[in-house]
Amino acid sequence: TQSKEQQYHWQSQNVKQSGVDDMVLLSKITEDAIVENLKKRFMDDYIFTYIGPVLISVNPFKQMPYFTDREIETKCPVCICVHTYICMCYACGTYNPIGESGAGKTVAAKYIMGYISKVSGGGGKVQHVKDIILQSNPLLEAFGNAKTVRNNNSSRFGKYFEIQFSRGGEPDGGKISNFLLEKSRVVSQNENERNFHIFYQLIEGSSAQQKEALGIMTPDYYNYLNQSGTYKVDGTNDSKEFQETMEAMQVIGIPGDCQMQALHIVAGILHLGNISFIEAGNYGQVESPDLLAFPAYLLGIDQNWLQEKLTSRKMDSKWGGKSESINVTLNQEQACYTRDALSKALYARLFDYLVEAINKAMQKPIEEFSVGVLDIYGFEIFQRNGFEQFCINFVNEKLQQIFIELTLKAEQEEYVQEGIKWTPIEYFNNKIVCDLIENKLNPPGIMSVLDDVCATMHAKGEGADGTLLQKLQAAVGTHDHFNNWNSGFVIHHYAGKVSYDISGFCERNRDVLFPDLIELMQSSDAFIRSLFPENLNTDKKGRPTTAGSKIKRQANELVDTLMKCTPHYIRCIKPNETKRPRDWEESRVKHQVEYLGLKENIRVRRAGFAYRRVFKKFLQRYSILTPETYPYWRGEEKQGVLHLLRSVNMDTDQYQMGRTKIFVKNPESLFLLEEMRERKFDTFARAIQKAWRKYIARRKYEQMREEASDILYNSKERRRNSINRNFVGDYLGMEERPELRQFLSKRERIDFADSVTKYDRRFKALAELSNTEINN
Repeated sequence: TQSKEQQYHWQSQNVKQSGVDDMVLLSKITEDAIVENLKKRFMDDYIFTYIGPVLISVNPFKQMPYFTDREIETKCPVCICVHTYICMCYACGTYNPIGESGAGKTVAAKYIMGYISKVSGGGGKVQHVKDIILQSNPLLEAFGNAKTVRNNNSSRFGKYFEIQFSRGGEPDGGKISNFLLEKSRVVSQNENERNFHIFYQLIEGSSAQQKEALGIMTPDYYNYLNQSGTYKVDGTNDSKEFQETMEAMQVIGIPGDCQMQALHIVAGILHLGNISFIEAGNYGQVESPDLLAFPAYLLGIDQNWLQEKLTSRKMDSKWGGKSESINVTLNQEQACYTRDALSKALYARLFDYLVEAINKAMQKPIEEFSVGVLDIYGFEIFQRNGFEQFCINFVNEKLQQIFIELTLKAEQEEYVQEGIKWTPIEYFNNKIVCDLIENKLNPPGIMSVLDDVCATMHAKGEGADGTLLQKLQAAVGTHDHFNNWNSGFVIHHYAGKVSYDISGFCERNRDVLFPDLIELMQSSDAFIRSLFPENLNTDKKGRPTTAGSKIKRQANELVDTLMKCTPHYIRCIKPNETKRPRDWEESRVKHQVEYLGLKENIRVRRAGFAYRRVFKKFLQRYSILTPETYPYWRGEEKQGVLHLLRSVNMDTDQYQMGRTKIFVKNPESLFLLEEMRERKFDTFARAIQKAWRKYIARRKYEQMREEASDILYNSKERRRNSINRNFVGDYLGMEERPELRQFLSKRERIDFADSVTKYDRRFKALAELSNTEINN
């Protein structure tokens, strides 16, 4: 089991260096120096760099063989994977990839999940859970990812994946929480973007039989796919990925009939989008009734009822103290809105079903330890930014706030609590931006104002959006991070200024699915009915839940979950907009380095201390270095730490003693302690090896002597008694000859005594020495 510091030291000795591995060790701390270091490593295919415990990952825009068996055995680049997996038995951990869209967060999350799956234990149940963990990726990417102008595989939903472990460190369960699926993409996309991958996978990868059963045509035939004019993605094989998606459904345990029902819904949504409306006598009418038949068949509903629910709506009316339901015809625009609302609801509920199916396949009765992986949409700044970008950027703002709370602010507060002398570092705390968006009162935030407008305005369109803009100006118009502009408002986010087009904000925030459509879908088969479990007979009181309030609640629940864990951050950087390997756009990277706060992160780390540990833990790890502290220290723990540091001659400017912790300033000082500790263990290991070899050699000798004795037993004619008798060595009878013993001192012991004949050089006998002693 290696510590993070040991891994770093090991890598620095065994891996070719490009730039600096840990930017805490940079000689200059400027944005330019950070960018230059990242560029050096990026150009040499080293996409991972550290700032202490924070990992910086630069998207290489090509496949990197980081998680082959060989890499895992030698030099796994995401060393925090090892760190959290080892520490999991003591506390829950979580990984938070943060960065803008296209920076590589989804791939980083897959690397982490794949790595944990490879290094953890085995067994039938464990392997089943591992398979589900790995197979959930292609399934959720097919239904939740899409091509955007900035990313070919952009996550259009947020995902928090908890991998649950047994006490033995084996993955035996899991749970997924999903956030804010961008369901508006189902019905419209910007130029050069695509709908969700599953639509194109179904068209390209389904069999001829499936195409006939589902009425599959070319993608340009469907209104929900042909708006952007983009159908292919470079480097993506939709046909192959469709097979992987279906295989993932099989592994997860979704029954075959439910798999077909899911495909029916996907195809049914495509056919729904081709239903168009015309204005006839101030109300909407289906332009081609023939186009109703196939979506009605695929969704298992009545064709005529589908037409009725798309062009009219049931409303409750109170008149003269009586309430009654009346059918109100819809105009062309309202009919299109109803069709799109049904399509979005079908897709979102199917997606929720898939997430729940994965959770059911992995659920375990008791949660013990877990490692969480957060893969959520990145910060987005497009030419036109709408309600979806507003929600996405709000969640990223919240994640940035956690990062500040748990790294910069918490670290500095720890120094104050421990009484450590150091120079405070100034940094931007984006809590002010989060409050601007989510405050409830005094003053109300943007989301509160938006909910109020949606509750009081029943008409959809420019009227409601215009009222929203006026109320925002009155509520937050003087805020330092808010500005009005012609068609919307501007927020000064941590990642820069973003202009939001107010058009459609109220409509998308209300996100109402009318009871007529729920009633329509509840007339379908059992599978689709299960997706619409509402009880329409129950009177609803209070405001309906809006999309904004839902994402605000989910974001705060996510924050609470992350605050309970030990966080590990991956700051993802996008090096270019061309999505090509080895293409480095200096200004783009520098902008990300600035708004991610990497310079402040390094300065806090450098001004502070690279390592800190409570006295007891420090003594337990390094007590072996001195005989006074090993095997245990008798006395106050703080004094034991001081004795230990003085014994190894560590410079006094390299550490400070806090109230409960020891703080070591530079990594090199810690490396010295680790090296000395390794040497001590090496010495002990050699002593153990020496004793073991001696024991083995002696046992082998005794065995050989026994074997030799057995060979000669009952085979010797002369001196039979020499076998298996003790060694004597005294052939002169010294015990019985006092005249010879007088030549020995009192403490001298005779090992061997016999008479010998001595010869000179010419081999002539000179005399027979009858009184000779040989002492060994």
